[in-house]
Amino acid sequence: MMNLRIQRPFTSTPRRQEGSVSVLMVIALAVIGLMAALALDGGHMMLNKTRLQNAVDAAALSGAKTLSQVAGGSNSASTTRTAALNTLVQNANATGNNELATAVGGNAGAFAVVELASSVYGPFSYPGPTDAKYVRVSVPSYGLTGFFWNFAQVFGAGGLGAKAVAAIATAGPSPTSPCDLAPLMVCGNPTQYNPAAGMFWGFQFGDLQVLKTAAGNSSPIGPGNFQLLDFGSGGSQVREDLAGGGKVCRDVGQNVQTSPGNMVGPASQGLNTRFGIYNGPVSASDYPPDLVTSSSNPAIIYDDSVSPPQAKYQGQTVTSNNGNLTAGSNSILDYNDWRASVAACVAGGSGCQGNGVFERRMLKVVVGNCAGKQGGSTSIPVLGFGCYFVVQPMAGGGGDAQIFGQFVKECEGDNVAGPSPSTDSGPQIIQLYKTYLNGSGTPSTDS
Repeated sequence: MMNLRIQRPFTSTPRRQEGSVSVLMVIALAVIGLMAALALDGGHMMLNKTRLQNAVDAAALSGAKTLSQVAGGSNSASTTRTAALNTLVQNANATGNNELATAVGGNAGAFAVVELASSVYGPFSYPGPTDAKYVRVSVPSYGLTGFFWNFAQVFGAGGLGAKAVAAIATAGPSPTSPCDLAPLMVCGNPTQYNPAAGMFWGFQFGDLQVLKTAAGNSSPIGPGNFQLLDFGSGGSQVREDLAGGGKVCRDVGQNVQTSPGNMVGPASQGLNTRFGIYNGPVSASDYPPDLVTSSSNPAIIYDDSVSPPQAKYQGQTVTSNNGNLTAGSNSILDYNDWRASVAACVAGGSGCQGNGVFERRMLKVVVGNCAGKQGGSTSIPVLGFGCYFVVQPMAGGGGDAQIFGQFVKECEGDNVAGPSPSTDSGPQIIQLYKTYLNGSGTPSTDS
């Protein structure tokens, strides 16, 4: 007789399945919980990485901006580092950044590294080279509070490791076309352009140049021109533009229109605000002075009784050597002196105007191709833009109403940054760059 127990198929009762379902539910809930914890940790990391990168970017920009102001000073590297770290601390102390502020812990110098270089590609170091232009700020490891990461530590060095993020940023100058052009032009030679040798369309860096001729002097553009440009309606616009209130942009290759007439009064009223001298409808609240307004007294004069005319100081012809202006045995307060004074006052020294603004004595002017041009209102092609340091205030009238300036290599710009690292001269703007491995064009994956 067949065994009925063997013939009956085996089936589990619902009561017997209850244990299996419970085990699966526990495992599923555990997996969901771990995934949620991992997502929480990942989101926490991304949020703090973004906050850290923003703080490091701001620190690099602040450092590069400060470096442009104090370059050549005795404490330029330390002043740059202090500015960068102070900006980092200010961002860490901002609302919502409590965790970052705790990590900095009042010791930004131990939390972040500030380095300087003369090239955007490096090598970066501290205090860096004497001709440094670029600033790199890096945070190698910013440890974060772990959630699932704490559990991951039990797997040792082969596991996920410590929960931390890093950030690095590089900032420095880039060429730009200015949008605060002064209504002045100098005529350049398009065949003499070699910034590496200090030659800028026929002008030698540091040499004294007359930016605006007076009524009795000839102009290289032609009779009736005084190297003024037509950016608006008459003297009021000239006053506004020379005071620094203009918003005129031009690009290389475009044309500018010369303006017949001298307009000495409005020109001097606008320009001299940069020295803290206010005559006519201009005010200190609208147009503050430069950080340093010192100039030699007596002033340089323009002697047109000789041919060619000469700039003279106390009866002696003015000469330039690497930007140092002298006249016989007399020294003149020049760009190099101003630069050193600005660097010292920005670094915390004395000599700054209380309401002064950096580089107010620097004019951005058009360098034009005047070949074959005549007098009257004339269209001139733009070769480029020059940075001119104004040596002294402008006389308010008569035959001595010239603007004396030195053509210098770089100055602060205000337009859109260029696409590549700075290899040129003229107006510059501070921008962030891709961070490169030292000495190469290979970008870092952390920037």
